[in-house]
Amino acid sequence: MKIQRIDHIGIIVNDLPAAKAFFLELGLRELGEAEVQGEWVEQIIGVPDVKETVAMFEVPGGEARIELVKFHSPLDENDVQHPLPNTLGLRHIAFAVENIEAIVAKLEKGGVEIFGEIQNYENVYKLCYIRGPEGIILELAEKIG
Repeated sequence: MKIQRIDHIGIIVNDLPAAKAFFLELGLRELGEAEVQGEWVEQIIGVPDVKETVAMFEVPGGEARIELVKFHSPLDENDVQHPLPNTLGLRHIAFAVENIEAIVAKLEKGGVEIFGEIQNYENVYKLCYIRGPEGIILELAEKIG
């Protein structure tokens, strides 16, 4: 028995079109979208009366996928949270990128929040954190050299 790889990371969103646009702008490729409901999914996630829309995205090269899920029922009564990067729990997804400055400039024009500034970490990486729609935090990392 062994783990082979990370298959995907699931992100629950309220505004599916905005979240999809964010990941498309970042350069991910949409693999498809589907409506999901029924006893089989209720049994998997342990939530009754599930109805959801799922959109799957793939990073260039196909090494990982992001699954965006919009629950139509049952609804989460809480509003979207905007935690800080040091809040306990799963907090961010890191992407290896090329030309971090261009990506950040493009995303800033679209209203993405940048945490601080792009930083050079020991001449090994350029790094920054960004917050997209639904409070999604991404780390962008460009290897130097």
